[in-house]
Amino acid sequence: MTPDILGRFRIPAFSVWRGRFSSSVGDLVSDRRTDRWKSILLIVASFACGRIAWSGEVLLLPLAVVFPLLWARASSRSIAAFVAAGYFLAASRGLPQGVGNFYATALWPGFLLWAAASVSFIGVHATVWTGRDDFSSGTKVSELPRAIRYLLAMVLTGLPPFGITGWAHPLTAAGVLFPGWGWRGLGATAILVVLMTGRRWQIAVAILAGLYVWSATNWTPPKLAAGWMAVDLKQGGTLGRDGSLASQRDLIDTVRKGAEAGDDVRVAVLPESALGFWTPTVARVWQEGLRGSNLTVIAGAAVIDSRGYDNVMVALSTDAANVLYRERMPVPGSMWQPWLRWTGQGGAARADFFGNPVVEVNGIRIAPLICYEQLIVWPVLQSMLHSPEVIVAVGNGWWTENTSIVAIQKASVSAWSRLFGLPVVMAFNT
Repeated sequence: MTPDILGRFRIPAFSVWRGRFSSSVGDLVSDRRTDRWKSILLIVASFACGRIAWSGEVLLLPLAVVFPLLWARASSRSIAAFVAAGYFLAASRGLPQGVGNFYATALWPGFLLWAAASVSFIGVHATVWTGRDDFSSGTKVSELPRAIRYLLAMVLTGLPPFGITGWAHPLTAAGVLFPGWGWRGLGATAILVVLMTGRRWQIAVAILAGLYVWSATNWTPPKLAAGWMAVDLKQGGTLGRDGSLASQRDLIDTVRKGAEAGDDVRVAVLPESALGFWTPTVARVWQEGLRGSNLTVIAGAAVIDSRGYDNVMVALSTDAANVLYRERMPVPGSMWQPWLRWTGQGGAARADFFGNPVVEVNGIRIAPLICYEQLIVWPVLQSMLHSPEVIVAVGNGWWTENTSIVAIQKASVSAWSRLFGLPVVMAFNT
């Protein structure tokens, strides 16, 4: 009778244990499947976020503020890295085609540069990521460490060395969300971005939506500087490569005719590389060509020596011709190649880090930005610390054909101009 009694008790107990075990395994498998789909959706959403925010339309920039939310919702460090990769690669998608155009070669070198450029952005965001739960200690992670970590990520990707490739920075959206607020608007945007990483992200999204609707409804383009004229050119890859005096005189005629057709134009701005190599002969030709006018011309050129070259802006008038500004951050890889200098080869563009953030033309303080400097954060913010009166942005975008790179540059400059309430002059060659 005893075995029968034991059987009656043991078999049901084993059945209950087996049922509970099966249920736990089923729940675990279900949770893993759910996490997998959530992770896939986060990566897809981050790609869409980067693609749309950085499409070249200034009013779409606030969508970049959603990226920190997607990053914070990642279930692991590896998923956070994939989320960062999706956002960055989508935002910089024009790079492979642009590199192919620049070097007149296949797309694969561009894909290699594209991947290399993403390493710092992805690495920073993967390193500072922290989960919602600390499974090693069994305790909950408070929101403060995560907020501090993302704040650190913003600083690191905004400043050198990581900020050298710090494209698609969410803080660029400050000019759309808080136009005219200046540094206060930048701080408010940083707070909003940090809130996106916390448990009350729904409130942050609601605030973002409200600010966006208000800004989009009341948006006005950046104002132009009175008495300034931008001379856009469509000379493609030939700009600056024809060193003949006839070419320089044709450019002078274009500038003078444009100034005469304008309203009291005193300063004309030409694109990056417009003058080609900067020499005493080029300076004299322009001074003679401007004789009889009160016009000052700001134009892009290259100053060459035995060690390499500087990508510069020069200022020309009948009375003077001098280098106005040396580019702080040339395009990494194609222009700025520090390894050549380290190995004693030379020949690449020099980076004048943190040099000449503000220069003066006709008594007006300007914030100069050449090409690549318009895609990253620290050059413009450094210039704003010195209270400029006008933003002057130039570029030579012929190599960006079939991409949105020039449009993104213009959108970024427009956003910074609106944030600080400054007039802007933009001159591009395409």
